[in-house]
Amino acid sequence: MMTITYPVKNGIYVNMTNRCPCACTFCLRGNGDSIYGSQPLWLDREPTVEEVCESIDAWELDRHSELVFCGYGEPTERLADLLRVAAHVKKESSIPIRINTNGLADLLWKQHTAPRLMGLIDTVSVSLNATNREAYCEIVRPKFGIESYDAMLRFTKECTAFVPNVVMTVVDVVTTPEEQERCRKICASLGATLRVRPFES
Repeated sequence: MMTITYPVKNGIYVNMTNRCPCACTFCLRGNGDSIYGSQPLWLDREPTVEEVCESIDAWELDRHSELVFCGYGEPTERLADLLRVAAHVKKESSIPIRINTNGLADLLWKQHTAPRLMGLIDTVSVSLNATNREAYCEIVRPKFGIESYDAMLRFTKECTAFVPNVVMTVVDVVTTPEEQERCRKICASLGATLRVRPFES
């Protein structure tokens, strides 16, 4: 049986795809098939929107702090489906909805995607992880190459106009304190806030 939703602390996480345009050096997928004691997150196939909604509806959402689109792939690989699921959740519950993303949706879909999040997504958390294009490509290894870094920054800035809360993250083990401070300034210039997150082994 596929793991479509799973608990992390007091949140419910949604695993809709294993596709991702990046191969981050710190990616959890290299360490096994599950995290936080979940069932295996490698999907036999991508679940339908109906299957995802059914899995979410099995939880008592109002007992949880948030619903997070984050599994063993990049959620915006299925952006239209993700937003259909988010719309369903908004009709049924007041639970806040977050997307954890690499911020490359515009390159994936060849359009400005931030406006599509308005009214459906409460928080967008974008992986920053570097202070320049070259370091980003070395750490994140995006399939889109050197243009990925600037595209990620543009997406983040655009999200601030459509999403109430925009966060950028860096992983502690791949950034120095000095780099983290530079990342903090980058976030401030975009209207986002920085979160330094621990590496999860």
